[in-house]
Amino acid sequence: MTPIDTTLIQVIASRCGVTVRQAEHTVQLLAEGATVPFISRYRKERTGGLDEVQVSAVKVQFERLSELEKRKETILASIDEQGKLTPELRMKIEQCYEGAPLEDLYLPYRPKRRTRATVAREKGLEPLAAMLMRQDGARPDRLAERFVGGEVHDLQEALDGACDIIAEWVSESEAARSAMRRLFTREGVISARVVKGKEQEGAKYSDYFDWSEPLRRVAAHRLLAMVRAEREGFIKLSVLPDESAAVEQLERIFIKRNPSPVRTLVEAAVRDGYKRLLKPSMEGETLTEAKARADEESIKVFAENLRQLLLAAPLGQKRVLAIDPGFRTGCK
Repeated sequence: MTPIDTTLIQVIASRCGVTVRQAEHTVQLLAEGATVPFISRYRKERTGGLDEVQVSAVKVQFERLSELEKRKETILASIDEQGKLTPELRMKIEQCYEGAPLEDLYLPYRPKRRTRATVAREKGLEPLAAMLMRQDGARPDRLAERFVGGEVHDLQEALDGACDIIAEWVSESEAARSAMRRLFTREGVISARVVKGKEQEGAKYSDYFDWSEPLRRVAAHRLLAMVRAEREGFIKLSVLPDESAAVEQLERIFIKRNPSPVRTLVEAAVRDGYKRLLKPSMEGETLTEAKARADEESIKVFAENLRQLLLAAPLGQKRVLAIDPGFRTGCK
């Protein structure tokens, strides 16, 4: 059997609240093909007495992290083919154990469809975008003059193309995406609006025809109902924080404090990057993660309800005599 990465074992142990030794032995058994019931019942001496729920948790994390390791290999190979894989980037990718941050690292190197920024790069405007981002006091028209010619017809076209590239840099920045992910999760407000003309057909979802509340407070059953209503085409959902707060955080990352002639231009590019690229991406990601959490919470509630039902006395207060048919060791 291929040895399991020790760092992977430590991550699993931390997430599942078990010791490293327990996680290691459980993962070894799972890798050998043992099932959760078998491990929890007949291999307690190896797992340190983990019950079925704990073994299942280890199994889920092991499977998730195994898929993540495969994704890392694909990402590393893709970046290496482009000749852009530095030792620092490789280390960041190898030490990443969350899906979303891993995709953030890959985003600047992922093959893209043709965008406004792609067109601007083809016109040779990326160096101009880098000059503008330095915000060192140079006048934007003076910087853009040398890029006019060929496919770039005037100063405005050069500056617009450079701003498109800056907007894409903003949307692909690991720091920006991490900040926006926290903001959307903590401060996002989920809003539901009825689709015009669907009022009667979707009457059973009428509670959500004009609804909004903080995402962190929404009940799991309510969120799942809204997601279902959107899938059926009766409402439109959005998850957004205060826009001014989002732009302010991005400006703290990208805008230098010293006054500069290009500051207004870069601020406009940052706002465009948020509204046109970053906001839709974060909104979809936040809603997907919120639904996943709601699914898990609902499953726990259903499982507890079923548990109580199964533990209830089948005939109330009546006494029940049962026989355990032990064919091998005799009846009890």
